[in-house]
Amino acid sequence: MADRTFTLTLGPLQFNWPAQKFVDFYAAVADEAPVDRVVIGELVCSKRAPFYADRIPAAIERLERGGKKVVLASLALVTLERERRAARELFQQTEHEVEINDLALMNWAREETPFSIGPLVNVYNEATLAFLVRRGARRVCLPPELPFASVETIVKASGDLGAAIEVWAYGRIPLAISGRCYHARAHSLSKDSCQFVCEKDPDGLPTKTLEGVEFLAVNGVQTLSYKYANLIGDLDRLAEAGVTSLRLSPHSGDFVAVTKVFADVCASRISPQEGLARLASESPEAEFTNGFLFGDRGAAPLAPS
Repeated sequence: MADRTFTLTLGPLQFNWPAQKFVDFYAAVADEAPVDRVVIGELVCSKRAPFYADRIPAAIERLERGGKKVVLASLALVTLERERRAARELFQQTEHEVEINDLALMNWAREETPFSIGPLVNVYNEATLAFLVRRGARRVCLPPELPFASVETIVKASGDLGAAIEVWAYGRIPLAISGRCYHARAHSLSKDSCQFVCEKDPDGLPTKTLEGVEFLAVNGVQTLSYKYANLIGDLDRLAEAGVTSLRLSPHSGDFVAVTKVFADVCASRISPQEGLARLASESPEAEFTNGFLFGDRGAAPLAPS
């Protein structure tokens, strides 16, 4: 059995949750979740940020009191002047690492502010990894659509570069970001007058094919997979490949329990099989996949580990 020594990263919240739910979630993470890093801030839609922006400093303070390293998330698609201003402001502070999810932010990156690369940036090969590390990136969370062979190749290259490599291990997979709001359109609303209908779906709005098969999930301007990535049974293979960090993406329900399952399997307190059973119990509505890494398609059922 491989040494399952991973750091656990809690990715940024992708969904539009009420401000009090946001506060309660990060309080529970600070006090109870066995994660090492927490990425916090708006990733998907800048219109959501004002609802909880004033709660972020207190959440950061509590997370740090709980022993978590806090990283500031950037927007996935920077287009408006207020979004550019917010991006610049991320690099005007030096206390916290910034996670870049849109390469436009490289325009404002500077040595005084450490940064990492999020999974929405297309790091598909060693050359791209090397370029970003030369520019100062300390860690890269690989795009979740990469096959395992590519992950192995990039991880091998990262050894000489000194960058940590993270893999998306749990949660609905981000597939696309758009200037249009599909969530608003589904409710016969425009993007400018969306009435924030995305808050009705705390884990995204499932969509179906013409044949009635659940296929994707809509989250405002973002498109996600319908199935949840779940690599709990693949940790030995990831460890053998040299992966050092796992990303867990927040969803509703008892997500602290999800983080504890991953921590227990990483520490060999329980088997991967028991971990999978516990995750299925915690999220009975979720369908799991590891298809991008190990299957013949991204939505394939869990392949044998």
